[in-house]
Amino acid sequence: CRIESLQLRTIDGLQRAIALYLIVSWRIAMLMRFGRTCPDLPADLFFDQDEWHAAYLLNKKKPPADPPTLNQVLRLVAMLGGFLARKGDGEPGVKTIWIGLQRVMDCVVGLQFMREAAPG
Repeated sequence: CRIESLQLRTIDGLQRAIALYLIVSWRIAMLMRFGRTCPDLPADLFFDQDEWHAAYLLNKKKPPADPPTLNQVLRLVAMLGGFLARKGDGEPGVKTIWIGLQRVMDCVVGLQFMREAAPG
């Protein structure tokens, strides 16, 4: 996770960075586990509406009216991180989910900013 590249100078800063990385890694591990064991669960148990909408929009797909399954959204997120989703590829891994989530969260911030900045 290249935490040393942050070049934090204090123990307090390092502890905060590790705590943040711990939360993110826990979420990725949880998504991977449930994505593999319970892929048909509704995605809105794990993703906010803005998050799964962003995953669809970034993959140039129209978001469905009802929440999709966890597997559908997780694959879209992983595809943003480089997962090719070919027939024999298996399930997405940590790195592709990590990178994909970063892109999704960037889009979510943009969507929220646009919503707040919209007149009326």
